[in-house]
Amino acid sequence: MTFRDPLFLILFLLVPLMFYLQKRQKDSYVRFSSSLFLKGLNLSLKGLVTKHLFLLRFFAVAFLIFAVMRPQAPVEGTKIKTEGIDIILAIDASSSMLAEDFKIGAKRSNRLAAVKEVVEDFIEKRTNDRMAMVVFAARPYTVCPLTLDYNWLKQSIERIEVGMIEDGTAIGSGIAASLNRLKSTPAKSKIIILLTDGRNNMGDISPLTAAGAAAALRVKVYTIGAGTTGYAPYPAKDFFGNKIYRNVKIDLDEATLKEIAAETKAKYFRATDTDSLRKVYEEIDKLEKSIIEDQGYLEYNELFYIFVIAALVALLLEIILRNTLFVKLP
Repeated sequence: MTFRDPLFLILFLLVPLMFYLQKRQKDSYVRFSSSLFLKGLNLSLKGLVTKHLFLLRFFAVAFLIFAVMRPQAPVEGTKIKTEGIDIILAIDASSSMLAEDFKIGAKRSNRLAAVKEVVEDFIEKRTNDRMAMVVFAARPYTVCPLTLDYNWLKQSIERIEVGMIEDGTAIGSGIAASLNRLKSTPAKSKIIILLTDGRNNMGDISPLTAAGAAAALRVKVYTIGAGTTGYAPYPAKDFFGNKIYRNVKIDLDEATLKEIAAETKAKYFRATDTDSLRKVYEEIDKLEKSIIEDQGYLEYNELFYIFVIAALVALLLEIILRNTLFVKLP
């Protein structure tokens, strides 16, 4: 049994107040000329019940409070089953991600800004998947742990900037940090979506060693190689401080990314512009979902009427007994 509105539990604070007010009421009494007439007399069972008959009123109030809290019993045949997986979004935040070979609308954009916009769209399409975000450059950094709070996740994306971590590309360390977030989760299906535009040149863990660990933990690592092939326009400043572009060769290690994906029974994707990047995340979105049981139910049986009936019985019983068997005189 569960309660739909448990906050009404606070109404139980009225019970001590009622008890206090009851005790302040003066009982009716009969005067005797001497206490000798009462010496040796004990309180009878009837007298004891009469003295505590008011407790039925307290039971009635308690039952009514339980009724207001809306007790419910789930219908076993309506247990909710949803689709969901644990996903780590691992994103390269090295300086090469500043290359401006992507577009947002008609405006030129750097790779990281385009990735952030596409990833936000990807997050909005999820409904039951727990997601976390890890960024990496010379070392990995967990921006957001596994969560179902997608608004917080999208806010966390806005904090990602090139330069927030020492420059470099530690792909192996990025995978290892992502695995650390997944290793103890109970989800049956776990994936890492790793995006980079470079070659592993930092960190103590090689990408293929990390991929082997992922395979052992049954974690699929989908890899995305971002950026145009060959040279890309990279922003710089001229002698007068004006923004100019230099063509810089970006060394994308596609062979290693393909091996990582193959080792973990996943796929490698290539994204050379914003549209192709969006299609990559859309394809990953459709690739796999696992059935998990949620803790909720679709239908509940309302049980408040049981407590309402109990409250009425307690109240009527007090009224009947107080005016029949346990009537007080005067």
